[in-house]
Amino acid sequence: MRILLRPGTIFRNDTKPHRVFSLCNKNLSSFSDNGENREGNNNNRQLINSICNVLESGPWGPSSETALSSLNVSPQPELIISVLRRLKDVNIAINYFRWFETRTELPHCPESYNSLLSLMSRCGKFEPLEHILGEMSVAGFGPSVTTCIEMVTSCVKANKLKQGFDVLQMMRKFKFRPAFSAYTTLIGALSSASNDSDKMLTLFQQMQELGYEPTVHLFTTLIRGFAREGRVDSALSLLDEMKSSSLDADIVLYNVCIDCFGKAGKVDMAWKFFHEMEANGLHPDEVTYTSMIGVLCKANRLEEAVEIFEGLEKSRRVPCTYAYNTMIMGYGSAGKFEEAYSLLERQRAKGSIPSVIAYNCILTSLRRMGRVDEALRVFEEMKKDAPPNLSTYNILIDMLCRACKLDSAFSMRDSMEKAGLFPNVRTVNIMVDRLCKANKLDEACGVFEEMDCKVCTPDEITFCSLIDGLGKVGRVDDAYRIYEKMLDAECRPNSVVYTSLIKSFFNHGRKEDGHKVYKEMMSQRCSPDLQFLNTYMDCMFKAGEADKGRAMFEEIKARGFVPDARSYSILIHGLIKAGFANETHELFYLMKEQGCVLDTRAYNIVIDGFCKCGKVNKAYQLLEEMKVKGFEPTVVTYGSVIDGLAKIDRLDEAYMLFEEAKSKGIELNVVIYSSLIDGFGKVGRIDEAYLILEELMQRGLTPNVYTWNSLLDALVKAEEINEALACFQSLKEMKCSPNQVTYGILINGLCKVRKFNKAFVFWQEMQKQGMKPNAVSYTTMISGLARAGNIAEAGSLFERFKGSGGVPDSACYNAMIEGLSSGNRAVEAYALFEETRRRGLSIHSKTCVVLLDALHKSDCLEQAAVVGAVLRETGKAKHAARCW
Repeated sequence: MRILLRPGTIFRNDTKPHRVFSLCNKNLSSFSDNGENREGNNNNRQLINSICNVLESGPWGPSSETALSSLNVSPQPELIISVLRRLKDVNIAINYFRWFETRTELPHCPESYNSLLSLMSRCGKFEPLEHILGEMSVAGFGPSVTTCIEMVTSCVKANKLKQGFDVLQMMRKFKFRPAFSAYTTLIGALSSASNDSDKMLTLFQQMQELGYEPTVHLFTTLIRGFAREGRVDSALSLLDEMKSSSLDADIVLYNVCIDCFGKAGKVDMAWKFFHEMEANGLHPDEVTYTSMIGVLCKANRLEEAVEIFEGLEKSRRVPCTYAYNTMIMGYGSAGKFEEAYSLLERQRAKGSIPSVIAYNCILTSLRRMGRVDEALRVFEEMKKDAPPNLSTYNILIDMLCRACKLDSAFSMRDSMEKAGLFPNVRTVNIMVDRLCKANKLDEACGVFEEMDCKVCTPDEITFCSLIDGLGKVGRVDDAYRIYEKMLDAECRPNSVVYTSLIKSFFNHGRKEDGHKVYKEMMSQRCSPDLQFLNTYMDCMFKAGEADKGRAMFEEIKARGFVPDARSYSILIHGLIKAGFANETHELFYLMKEQGCVLDTRAYNIVIDGFCKCGKVNKAYQLLEEMKVKGFEPTVVTYGSVIDGLAKIDRLDEAYMLFEEAKSKGIELNVVIYSSLIDGFGKVGRIDEAYLILEELMQRGLTPNVYTWNSLLDALVKAEEINEALACFQSLKEMKCSPNQVTYGILINGLCKVRKFNKAFVFWQEMQKQGMKPNAVSYTTMISGLARAGNIAEAGSLFERFKGSGGVPDSACYNAMIEGLSSGNRAVEAYALFEETRRRGLSIHSKTCVVLLDALHKSDCLEQAAVVGAVLRETGKAKHAARCW
């Protein structure tokens, strides 16, 4: 239903705000429930019920207005206030609010507006807030303190902190003074959230502008929020500001500082606060000691933690359970389990039974270490002191699943149920996640299906784990069905779920379905984050959709995101694969201009792009820059530059880099060795290519088909055909399967040395291996057979090539014409000559001469005249070209 907010004047010229207050108060007092007017109140209640029944009977419209008019309602402020307090729908309330205005010349009183704002708070719908506050501002009054606090509190309870922030900013826009408690409530909630310290600071500054005096508690809340985000300097500035305001730090503030600064890695600063509070006459309490012990343990300063703990123990008659638990966790994290067990015994000896928390601390540490058997022993021992709780079982189930002891994990779950504890959503999430990672998808689905929604309901983590697990093994339709169940369960999918779905569809060749999921994500109003958009762009490039990948990069910017190093890396890598390596230079400088900090992966991709587009010097500079900035080049970095240098015959430099990489202990792979073998082979340095091949095998690496092809090509070009055949035999002996390129190199080499029959044997062997010859192989073989005079075989291959959809090139046609001419098949040769001309292919002068001679011998004078004319034109063209 559309809400119609009438912006008209609230007061007539002769009406003043104070009259509204008096009218409202007068009417409300007459509406009070006392003995004298109880009968009137009963009538009013019936009237309120009747109005609410009309309003809740259906959508607002003329029929609603008619029904309300028939009630002959007297326009009294107390009536609308009572109705607004009963309603549950903001839209209906506003329509009634506006209808009421048409029934009286009096404006709404402050309590009416506050009742409407309270309803918005209860419903969590603040869309009309700006208009309502605007009207209140014109009327000269604002929301009450109670209403202001109620609006902010409702946002905090619904975890809509941004909405709460916007409510206060809206009030400030209209010059209202939000309540002190509204500010402190929202600041407290923001302090517990993450990445919201800027909003906290804005609210704090507004409080100061309004004249509110900040308290130590407020400073404590702010300092906690900034320290948790690691913004230590800002937290210290607030601390200095508090001291300059003549406020004395209390023990709570010191405890917060010790805990938060310590967790932010500022252990020495935490120590400073610990000693400072003692200097200021404050005695550390249990929280202080426990926080300091925890900070020191986390920083691996165990000796200092033990010293603090021992000091605490000496000063207390009753052991501090929290300190014991923290110290036990510290020992466990450091792998000192004997000390942890000893502390348990010491606690027990002092008359304090170790709690389930102490045992859970030990079990958590054992889980991190993967010590399953020891954890099960501790589990049995703990039953003597404290019954295991749900967290205990979750820790053990997680540990057993990680250790692939799935049967034991299921048994542990059963024993938990026997103990009267039922799996919660965390238990289910642990099992589903671990089973998915162990590729036990059916078992994971079984755990999911067995969930009793009355006891625990699957959350987004449950669905996400299952969707991701099913997608990775190719069960994308099953993954999509789980996604549909997620929607049915009214669990809103986040960008992580959509990322898993889209990746799964793309990775299994179903890119159209992946695009549909993206559209569905948009229809579900799930806002994509930068990580999702980067992944989606990467999927497009990997699927060969370069144009869509480019468009997604532009969409990232259009959505207000600043592309990061990963965005640019994906774009550059995708364009390189699509054959647009020449764009690397421009994108690289654009990335630097935008302040992107390159990581190792980004450097590797950019270096590869420069090498692919021939800018090897630039790639070399980036390799050096990478070292200066503290990024260690990887095997990928060296591989790209070595390959780039080898391809432009800078082999000595490539070899120097090769030696540098070895000296740094980098495990070089077959690809790098193959690049060098290919480079040395192409310039005829075959002995050096052989030495590199020998080193490759000595290092325990196995040459791949590309390695062998590089060496074969070098041998063929050097016309060392016997050595090439021996190399081919070695390839087979090492169980490396030759490919089309391998056979093409050999066939071409054998044809060059006029061993056509041997070449034809390899041709047939290639086809027996199920390999379909490509255009180069066909041309090489047809030309070779034709030159060898084996016209029948050459002609048969020529027709087969055309019949398979192949397009013979000029060399192939010229070889066939010469072969037919030499075999006294002048008429067929001439027919092929005409076909060559029709196709627009060039005819060699030698071919024309051979054909002309054959036509004269066969008395085909007319055809010979045509060939002679073509020969003369060819000669003139060559002469003109030489003159030019």
